[in-house]
Amino acid sequence: MELTYRELVTALHGMLFGGFFLMALFGAIVLLLDAKRESPAPTPGWQSFYLLAMVTLGWAAVLSGAYIIYPWYRAVAPPGADLALFPKALLTAHSSTAGWHTIGMEWKEHVAWIAPMAATMVAFVLLKHRAAWNGHRQVRTTVLGFAAAAFLAAAIAGGWGAMINKKAPVQGGLTYQILGSAK
Repeated sequence: MELTYRELVTALHGMLFGGFFLMALFGAIVLLLDAKRESPAPTPGWQSFYLLAMVTLGWAAVLSGAYIIYPWYRAVAPPGADLALFPKALLTAHSSTAGWHTIGMEWKEHVAWIAPMAATMVAFVLLKHRAAWNGHRQVRTTVLGFAAAAFLAAAIAGGWGAMINKKAPVQGGLTYQILGSAK
């Protein structure tokens, strides 16, 4: 199995950062639903680490997508170039795949940023304002709503990213042999 440098970075962005962020968000939602409101105690140490790791994964996914993957995706193809190396040009060159860019990438470019922002707010409230979380039902409902919005935004962005990468993968760079031997 071979991967180019850009394919490897894209896989790390989507499967490592994005995939683990989605799992961590789901875990945070379960944690929020299970939280005892009578408990005045501060957030336990393991929950603090968990929430900080979740936020870090979310920002790593969005920042690596925006500042590493997206410029490769959006690179302008010179005349006569192989469009397989220019994903946006490949998608927009055919009317049957242009929607993958106009809908999918527009979602990922803008709305995906909501996920780490909302997750950061969730973590901040649980870490710094635990008394408000414990004492006010409206705060708990709002924080849970932000966690759900973050999960939904990340899930849709990840789904679009996987489908777009299947239609027009980001390729290029050095080739790495992962499994097997070069023949």
